[in-house]
Amino acid sequence: MPEVFDVVELLVTLPEYNLHLGARGAIVDCYDEGNYEIEFSDRSGETIALCTLSSEQFLVVWKAQERRWLSVSELLAAMVERLSDERQQQILELACSVSQK
Repeated sequence: MPEVFDVVELLVTLPEYNLHLGARGAIVDCYDEGNYEIEFSDRSGETIALCTLSSEQFLVVWKAQERRWLSVSELLAAMVERLSDERQQQILELACSVSQK
């Protein structure tokens, strides 16, 4: 569950904010129904965008409370969890194929 101060990475492009897939920001507020206020900053710390996003639009990559980056396995699990059962099965088959090489 995303929390305030977690670092997130966009899973979508937001042209209205000039933010691209993979841009990182920090959660500054949590709202009802899975919506979050995310602040995106430039390298000098100046805010470049402040927007409300649903949890489907980003992936948490840093857990502030635990003070740690999520592992690749955790990120992959979070991504796969969002997919339909059919897509999850495809990912499983791909992983099996890759592990046999």
